[in-house]
Amino acid sequence: MHEYTSNARVWGLSCPGFPEEVSRARRWTRDILRGSPLAEDAELIVSELSANAILHTASGQTSGSFHLALAISPQVIALSVTDDGDTGTAPKVEHQDQEAEHGRGLGMVSALAHRVVVHDSHGGHTVTAELFTEAGPAGGHPC
Repeated sequence: MHEYTSNARVWGLSCPGFPEEVSRARRWTRDILRGSPLAEDAELIVSELSANAILHTASGQTSGSFHLALAISPQVIALSVTDDGDTGTAPKVEHQDQEAEHGRGLGMVSALAHRVVVHDSHGGHTVTAELFTEAGPAGGHPC
């Protein structure tokens, strides 16, 4: 995470790589962000990132898991999902046809979030989506 971590409150959750854990991740996010105007967007982001980890990485294999982190500062809500890797390629935002059945997850996350960062993490990948509060990361208003 970035400059906001020094004054952020941080939560973490590890989940086995079962599809039903996606709804658990959503509930966890909703409970933490209860009352925030960004809670619904955050839930959708966590849902997409968690599902992607299970569907496209070793997280969805036997004994696989994925890990969530939620950091809240006065300027930013940062949602991170770390997968178990083993895909050979890092997740990337691809603009898919609206009629496509798959492949729109990170595109949707990118549309909801103010910034999306993908980086390598202990053999896997971490996708972090940032939602800026009204103050924004530099004190200005978000786009």
